[in-house]
Amino acid sequence: MEEATQFTCNGDTLVGILALPAEAARTGVVIIVGGPQYRAGSHRQFVLLARALAAAGCAVLRFDARGMGDSSGTQRNFETISDDIAAAISHLQQRVPTVQSVVLWGLCDAAAAALLYCHDTADARVGGLCLLNPWVRSEASLAKTQVKHYYPDRLRQKDFWLKLLNGKVALVALSGFMQKLQLARGDAAAAAAANQPFQHRMAAAWHGFKGYILLILSGDDYTAKEFLEYTQTDPTWQGYLAHPGLTRHDLPDVDHTFSGAAACKQVEDITTSWIAHTQSV
Repeated sequence: MEEATQFTCNGDTLVGILALPAEAARTGVVIIVGGPQYRAGSHRQFVLLARALAAAGCAVLRFDARGMGDSSGTQRNFETISDDIAAAISHLQQRVPTVQSVVLWGLCDAAAAALLYCHDTADARVGGLCLLNPWVRSEASLAKTQVKHYYPDRLRQKDFWLKLLNGKVALVALSGFMQKLQLARGDAAAAAAANQPFQHRMAAAWHGFKGYILLILSGDDYTAKEFLEYTQTDPTWQGYLAHPGLTRHDLPDVDHTFSGAAACKQVEDITTSWIAHTQSV
Protein backbone atom coordinates (compact mmCIF):
# COMPACT_ATOMS: atom_id res chain seq x y z
CA MET A 1 0.00 0.00 0.00
CA GLU A 2 1.19 3.52 -0.77
CA GLU A 3 -0.04 6.78 0.65
CA ALA A 4 0.91 10.43 0.43
CA THR A 5 2.12 12.05 3.61
CA GLN A 6 3.31 15.41 4.94
CA PHE A 7 5.58 16.41 7.78
CA THR A 8 7.40 19.53 8.89
CA CYS A 9 11.03 20.56 8.99
CA ASN A 10 11.96 23.87 10.60
CA GLY A 11 8.61 25.41 9.69
CA ASP A 12 8.45 24.09 6.11
CA THR A 13 6.16 21.33 4.86
CA LEU A 14 7.79 18.27 3.32
CA VAL A 15 5.85 15.94 1.04
CA GLY A 16 6.55 12.24 0.74
CA ILE A 17 5.17 8.85 -0.17
CA LEU A 18 5.00 5.98 2.30
CA ALA A 19 5.19 2.43 0.97
CA LEU A 20 3.67 0.22 3.65
CA PRO A 21 3.83 -3.57 3.88
CA ALA A 22 1.05 -5.61 5.43
CA GLU A 23 3.30 -6.21 8.43
CA ALA A 24 6.31 -3.91 8.79
CA ALA A 25 9.68 -5.25 9.86
CA ARG A 26 11.74 -3.54 12.55
CA THR A 27 13.99 -2.01 9.86
CA GLY A 28 12.58 0.78 7.71
CA VAL A 29 14.12 2.68 4.81
CA VAL A 30 14.37 6.38 4.11
CA ILE A 31 15.24 7.12 0.49
CA ILE A 32 17.19 10.37 0.25
CA VAL A 33 16.74 12.19 -3.03
CA GLY A 34 19.72 13.91 -4.61
CA GLY A 35 19.19 17.14 -6.44
CA PRO A 36 17.83 18.56 -8.45
CA GLN A 37 15.03 15.99 -8.72
CA TYR A 38 12.05 14.81 -6.73
CA ARG A 39 10.88 11.70 -4.92
CA ALA A 40 10.13 9.54 -8.00
CA GLY A 41 13.79 9.44 -9.02
CA SER A 42 15.26 9.01 -12.48
CA HIS A 43 13.15 6.61 -14.60
CA ARG A 44 10.93 6.15 -11.51
CA GLN A 45 13.74 4.27 -9.80
CA PHE A 46 12.73 5.27 -6.27
CA VAL A 47 9.09 4.32 -6.87
CA LEU A 48 10.06 0.83 -8.01
CA LEU A 49 12.62 0.41 -5.24
CA ALA A 50 10.17 1.45 -2.51
CA ARG A 51 7.55 -0.98 -3.80
CA ALA A 52 10.07 -3.84 -3.95
CA LEU A 53 11.23 -3.16 -0.40
CA ALA A 54 7.66 -2.88 0.88
CA ALA A 55 6.85 -6.22 -0.75
CA ALA A 56 9.75 -7.66 1.26
CA GLY A 57 8.35 -6.24 4.51
CA CYS A 58 10.13 -2.87 4.88
CA ALA A 59 8.26 0.37 5.43
CA VAL A 60 9.77 2.98 3.09
CA LEU A 61 9.58 6.76 2.99
CA ARG A 62 10.73 8.67 -0.09
CA PHE A 63 10.35 12.41 0.19
CA ASP A 64 11.13 15.81 -1.28
CA ALA A 65 13.62 17.84 0.74
CA ARG A 66 12.91 21.51 1.35
CA GLY A 67 12.65 23.53 -1.84
CA MET A 68 12.41 20.41 -4.03
CA GLY A 69 9.42 18.79 -5.73
CA ASP A 70 6.23 19.52 -3.81
CA SER A 71 7.89 20.57 -0.55
CA SER A 72 8.00 24.17 0.58
CA GLY A 73 11.03 26.20 1.57
CA THR A 74 14.30 27.23 -0.01
CA GLN A 75 16.20 24.75 -2.14
CA ARG A 76 19.29 23.30 -0.49
CA ASN A 77 22.19 21.18 -1.64
CA PHE A 78 23.30 17.81 -0.30
CA GLU A 79 25.51 19.40 2.37
CA THR A 80 22.61 21.15 4.08
CA ILE A 81 19.73 18.65 4.32
CA SER A 82 20.56 16.91 7.59
CA ASP A 83 17.51 18.49 9.24
CA ASP A 84 15.30 17.18 6.41
CA ILE A 85 16.68 13.64 6.88
CA ALA A 86 16.15 13.79 10.65
CA ALA A 87 12.56 14.91 10.14
CA ALA A 88 11.97 12.09 7.65
CA ILE A 89 13.31 9.44 10.05
CA SER A 90 11.12 10.77 12.87
CA HIS A 91 8.06 10.82 10.63
CA LEU A 92 8.62 7.25 9.42
CA GLN A 93 8.89 6.01 13.01
CA GLN A 94 5.83 7.98 14.06
CA ARG A 95 3.75 6.56 11.23
CA VAL A 96 5.15 3.03 11.58
CA PRO A 97 5.93 2.48 15.29
CA THR A 98 7.33 -1.02 14.66
CA VAL A 99 10.34 0.55 12.89
CA GLN A 100 13.21 0.55 15.37
CA SER A 101 16.13 1.01 13.00
CA VAL A 102 16.42 2.93 9.73
CA VAL A 103 18.50 2.40 6.60
CA LEU A 104 19.41 5.54 4.69
CA TRP A 105 19.47 4.83 0.94
CA GLY A 106 21.15 7.36 -1.35
CA LEU A 107 22.52 7.63 -4.87
CA CYS A 108 25.31 10.06 -5.84
CA ASP A 109 25.06 13.27 -3.79
CA ALA A 110 22.29 11.67 -1.73
CA ALA A 111 24.83 9.03 -0.66
CA ALA A 112 27.12 11.87 0.39
CA ALA A 113 24.20 13.45 2.25
CA ALA A 114 23.59 10.20 4.16
CA LEU A 115 27.19 10.11 5.37
CA LEU A 116 27.15 13.80 6.21
CA TYR A 117 23.98 13.26 8.22
CA CYS A 118 25.71 10.57 10.27
CA HIS A 119 28.66 12.88 10.77
CA ASP A 120 26.46 15.79 11.83
CA THR A 121 24.15 13.88 14.15
CA ALA A 122 25.56 10.45 15.11
CA ASP A 123 21.89 9.41 15.06
CA ALA A 124 21.61 6.02 16.77
CA ARG A 125 18.39 5.32 14.85
CA VAL A 126 20.44 4.80 11.67
CA GLY A 127 21.49 1.16 11.56
CA GLY A 128 22.46 0.92 7.91
CA LEU A 129 23.67 2.95 4.95
CA CYS A 130 23.05 1.95 1.35
CA LEU A 131 25.37 4.10 -0.76
CA LEU A 132 25.37 4.03 -4.56
CA ASN A 133 28.09 5.81 -6.56
CA PRO A 134 28.87 8.29 -3.75
CA TRP A 135 29.68 11.85 -4.76
CA VAL A 136 33.16 13.09 -3.81
CA ARG A 137 33.65 15.50 -6.69
CA SER A 138 36.46 18.01 -6.61
CA GLU A 139 38.30 19.71 -9.44
CA ALA A 140 41.35 17.55 -8.77
CA SER A 141 39.40 14.27 -8.55
CA LEU A 142 37.52 15.01 -11.77
CA ALA A 143 40.75 15.86 -13.57
CA LYS A 144 42.44 12.70 -12.38
CA THR A 145 39.47 10.54 -13.42
CA GLN A 146 39.33 12.12 -16.87
CA VAL A 147 43.06 11.71 -17.40
CA LYS A 148 42.93 8.05 -16.40
CA HIS A 149 39.66 6.97 -18.01
CA TYR A 150 38.36 9.45 -20.58
CA TYR A 151 41.39 10.76 -22.45
CA PRO A 152 43.11 7.39 -23.07
CA ASP A 153 39.91 6.11 -24.69
CA ARG A 154 39.52 9.30 -26.71
CA LEU A 155 43.10 9.17 -27.95
CA ARG A 156 42.50 5.67 -29.29
CA GLN A 157 39.57 6.80 -31.43
CA LYS A 158 40.21 7.37 -35.12
CA ASP A 159 37.80 10.28 -35.42
CA PHE A 160 39.76 12.26 -32.80
CA TRP A 161 42.94 12.14 -34.89
CA LEU A 162 41.04 12.92 -38.09
CA LYS A 163 39.54 16.00 -36.43
CA LEU A 164 42.95 16.97 -35.13
CA LEU A 165 44.56 16.67 -38.58
CA ASN A 166 41.68 18.58 -40.17
CA GLY A 167 41.97 21.37 -37.62
CA LYS A 168 38.60 20.60 -36.05
CA VAL A 169 40.05 20.01 -32.59
CA ALA A 170 40.69 23.39 -31.06
CA LEU A 171 44.00 24.08 -29.37
CA VAL A 172 42.05 25.10 -26.32
CA ALA A 173 40.84 21.49 -25.98
CA LEU A 174 44.41 20.19 -26.04
CA SER A 175 45.38 22.90 -23.62
CA GLY A 176 42.56 21.80 -21.35
CA PHE A 177 43.88 18.26 -21.39
CA MET A 178 47.33 19.44 -20.35
CA GLN A 179 45.87 21.50 -17.53
CA LYS A 180 43.92 18.50 -16.26
CA LEU A 181 47.05 16.36 -16.46
CA GLN A 182 48.97 18.89 -14.38
CA LEU A 183 46.14 19.13 -11.86
CA ALA A 184 45.81 15.37 -11.63
CA ARG A 185 49.54 15.01 -10.96
CA GLY A 186 49.48 17.59 -8.18
CA ASP A 187 47.34 15.42 -5.91
CA ALA A 188 48.35 16.66 -2.46
CA ALA A 189 48.78 20.31 -3.42
CA ALA A 190 45.55 20.41 -5.39
CA ALA A 191 43.58 18.77 -2.61
CA ALA A 192 44.95 21.19 -0.03
CA ALA A 193 44.24 24.19 -2.26
CA ALA A 194 40.72 23.03 -3.05
CA ASN A 195 39.77 23.04 0.66
CA GLN A 196 36.69 20.84 0.30
CA PRO A 197 35.93 19.49 3.77
CA PHE A 198 32.75 17.60 2.94
CA GLN A 199 34.73 14.61 1.60
CA HIS A 200 36.65 14.45 4.86
CA ARG A 201 33.45 14.58 6.89
CA MET A 202 32.12 11.74 4.77
CA ALA A 203 35.26 9.73 5.53
CA ALA A 204 34.97 10.41 9.26
CA ALA A 205 31.35 9.25 9.24
CA TRP A 206 32.27 6.11 7.31
CA HIS A 207 35.04 5.15 9.71
CA GLY A 208 32.95 5.93 12.78
CA PHE A 209 29.72 4.27 11.65
CA LYS A 210 28.82 1.31 13.89
CA GLY A 211 26.16 -0.20 11.62
CA TYR A 212 26.16 -1.88 8.23
CA ILE A 213 27.20 -0.27 4.95
CA LEU A 214 26.17 -1.44 1.48
CA LEU A 215 28.31 0.07 -1.28
CA ILE A 216 27.08 -0.36 -4.87
CA LEU A 217 29.28 0.92 -7.70
CA SER A 218 28.45 1.19 -11.40
CA GLY A 219 31.07 -0.01 -13.84
CA ASP A 220 30.20 2.55 -16.52
CA ASP A 221 30.10 5.71 -14.44
CA TYR A 222 32.64 8.47 -13.89
CA THR A 223 31.19 9.32 -10.46
CA ALA A 224 31.91 5.78 -9.26
CA LYS A 225 35.39 5.91 -10.80
CA GLU A 226 36.02 9.25 -9.07
CA PHE A 227 34.96 7.74 -5.77
CA LEU A 228 37.43 4.88 -6.19
CA GLU A 229 40.24 7.21 -7.26
CA TYR A 230 39.60 9.67 -4.44
CA THR A 231 39.30 7.08 -1.69
CA GLN A 232 42.49 5.33 -2.82
CA THR A 233 44.58 8.49 -2.63
CA ASP A 234 43.09 10.70 0.09
CA PRO A 235 44.56 9.92 3.54
CA THR A 236 41.25 10.44 5.34
CA TRP A 237 39.78 7.45 3.48
CA GLN A 238 42.67 5.10 4.18
CA GLY A 239 41.44 1.63 5.13
CA TYR A 240 37.80 2.38 4.36
CA LEU A 241 37.28 -1.01 2.67
CA ALA A 242 38.19 -2.71 5.94
CA HIS A 243 35.02 -1.43 7.64
CA PRO A 244 33.66 -4.47 9.54
CA GLY A 245 30.08 -3.89 8.39
CA LEU A 246 30.84 -3.31 4.71
CA THR A 247 29.30 -5.22 1.82
CA ARG A 248 30.39 -4.15 -1.67
CA HIS A 249 28.84 -4.87 -5.06
CA ASP A 250 30.37 -3.79 -8.38
CA LEU A 251 27.99 -3.91 -11.34
CA PRO A 252 29.93 -3.96 -14.65
CA ASP A 253 28.64 -2.07 -17.71
CA VAL A 254 25.96 -0.31 -15.66
CA ASP A 255 25.39 3.45 -15.88
CA HIS A 256 25.15 6.01 -13.09
CA THR A 257 21.42 5.71 -12.38
CA PHE A 258 21.09 1.98 -13.13
CA SER A 259 18.68 2.97 -15.88
CA GLY A 260 18.25 -0.41 -17.56
CA ALA A 261 15.46 -2.67 -16.30
CA ALA A 262 17.92 -5.45 -15.44
CA ALA A 263 20.25 -3.09 -13.54
CA CYS A 264 17.35 -1.54 -11.66
CA LYS A 265 16.16 -5.01 -10.63
CA GLN A 266 19.69 -5.89 -9.54
CA VAL A 267 19.77 -2.92 -7.19
CA GLU A 268 16.37 -3.85 -5.78
CA ASP A 269 17.43 -7.46 -5.18
CA ILE A 270 20.80 -6.54 -3.69
CA THR A 271 19.23 -3.99 -1.33
CA THR A 272 16.43 -6.32 -0.26
CA SER A 273 18.78 -9.26 0.39
CA TRP A 274 21.25 -7.06 2.26
CA ILE A 275 18.57 -5.68 4.59
CA ALA A 276 17.25 -9.18 5.24
CA HIS A 277 20.78 -10.35 6.06
CA THR A 278 21.48 -7.48 8.45
CA GLN A 279 18.22 -8.20 10.27
CA SER A 280 19.15 -11.83 10.76
CA VAL A 281 22.65 -11.19 12.09
